Amino acid sequence: MISAVLLDLAGVVYDGESAVPGATEAVGRLRAAGIPIRFVSNTTRSTKRAVLDRLARLGLSVCSDELFTPAEAACSWLREHARSPHLLVHPNLIAEFPNLTGQEPKAVVVGDAGDAFDYRALNAAFRELVDGAELLALAPNRTFKDVDGKLSLDAGAFVAALEFASQTTAIVLGKPAPDFFRSALATIPCAEAEAVMVGDDAETDVAGALRAGIGHALLVRTGKYRAGDETRFEPAPTATADDISAAIDWILAKRSETE
Repeated sequence: MISAVLLDLAGVVYDGESAVPGATEAVGRLRAAGIPIRFVSNTTRSTKRAVLDRLARLGLSVCSDELFTPAEAACSWLREHARSPHLLVHPNLIAEFPNLTGQEPKAVVVGDAGDAFDYRALNAAFRELVDGAELLALAPNRTFKDVDGKLSLDAGAFVAALEFASQTTAIVLGKPAPDFFRSALATIPCAEAEAVMVGDDAETDVAGALRAGIGHALLVRTGKYRAGDETRFEPAPTATADDISAAIDWILAKRSETE
């Protein structure tokens, strides 16, 4: 039984400012079939509003409550635990953390800060950690597909450096944290075993979803995918598809088998 689909965005639905070929139509086919969709992105360089605007420019109408981002999860965590953020994030993302400063104790929030990952910024975060701050990782991704088409370092390497130096274990808020997948499904609602995840990252999207109890996880050969990714991490993908269109073909065929 397939009752919901979780879709990654970068590398699956869009690549930079362009839609992945067939992506708009693929999402439309899911909606026409009456299958609820939640978009679960680990992007930490753009605000939620900016992501929604990008999708709209690509011809995809996505409601705010259909999109889940790590920054949103971090704000909820900070409010719940009465923490003030020390931000080590991309300048574009700072606007996602309004009215959360000034209270103690603190939590270091790490995203893909890009060029802001310099020694001074990393050392300031380290000093907060040794003074007792929690470490929040918006996403632990190793790499992302950069604008030149090549892989670049993502936030995961910097999170690992701060963990090592401060002897602290990060609290991961985006994928592959089980609660991130579950919070998206809770809004449908849908049991984890009845959902399918589609992503281009075999580690955080696919293996992470399966470890969280998601029934199926499909790896697409677009975005950051590189040959052999389907065998690099456990659990292995339920299936590997050429792109989102082929992934939706698989989902619709699988769903028809159980109806």
